Amino acid sequence: MNLSPLQIGLALAGAVLVLAVALHGVWVSRRHAPRQASNETASAPVASGEGVEPALDAAAFELSHFPLPSPEKKPLLDALIDVLASVNLDSPVSGDAALAAMPPTRRVGSKPFAIEGYNESAQRWEVPVPGERYSAFQAGVQLANRAGALNDIEYSEFVVKTQSFCDAVNGTPEFPEMQEEVARARELDQFASEHDAQLGFVLRARHAAWSPGYVQQSAARLGFVAGAIPGRMVIAAATPGLPPVLVLSFDTRAALAEDPAQSAIRELALSLDVPQVDREEQPFERMREAALALAVSMDGLLMDHQGVPLGASALDGIAADLTQLYDTLAQRELGAGSSLARRLFS
Repeated sequence: MNLSPLQIGLALAGAVLVLAVALHGVWVSRRHAPRQASNETASAPVASGEGVEPALDAAAFELSHFPLPSPEKKPLLDALIDVLASVNLDSPVSGDAALAAMPPTRRVGSKPFAIEGYNESAQRWEVPVPGERYSAFQAGVQLANRAGALNDIEYSEFVVKTQSFCDAVNGTPEFPEMQEEVARARELDQFASEHDAQLGFVLRARHAAWSPGYVQQSAARLGFVAGAIPGRMVIAAATPGLPPVLVLSFDTRAALAEDPAQSAIRELALSLDVPQVDREEQPFERMREAALALAVSMDGLLMDHQGVPLGASALDGIAADLTQLYDTLAQRELGAGSSLARRLFS
């Protein structure tokens, strides 16, 4: 059968149309597939472009213009945020005996409980250690934390635990008046509630979703490292053992998927626990720079938890409020990142 030129032309046009539809389907599929990490290392420069991360100067972001705070050395208990009961002794007690007399738990209700001994040779209060001798002890329970203020029941439990310890080491306790301490706990809790701040930014994908590897590679370029929990990355504090400066988190299920490359992440969270991090770490400045850098490199929209976009003026306003908050905490001797602030805001 011979085909006319018209029939041949229509057949070719149909084939081209089918091919165009197929190619469009492939293009749409690739466009909406989760972005994948590149083969380059996190520190290698990468050219900007659709689906490709631009180069970020991790070294400049991470340390060069952020001074490091000095480690703080203070005893655990402090009259500013603890009820203190002194324990008088007839004769010195060994650290081994003190440790054996300690209660099995270090909490009274929802509040931390601790016992310190006065080390005569070192001339300091410390948590009892084996091989040392102590001429006096003091027991303490925290007045308030994020669970609320110390109440009458918790104070009574504190008395019982302290008395039990005293009986074991032949000590005589002296307790402050309960109602005064409970009132002090309420006042401290009120102050803490009014001056607590836990900031959170949300970065939402504008177009294509992200794979876990893509998120991790993008964040690693800014100094984030994997946390202990899947879907969590952190910028560690300058002093080992302290809370992280910043936390980046995304869907744990995506991080644990059998094939993470196929997991689609459309938003991630960047958070800062303000009272837990030393002001000298400049945590908000680093949070702001990280958020803006990730928004550019990952083609994301920066917003708050209510979905309101965060522009420069909003970020400037947060910075101003934080400056005032930092000053207020410092005036109360509860500077952000100090041992007292970390305990109170926990």
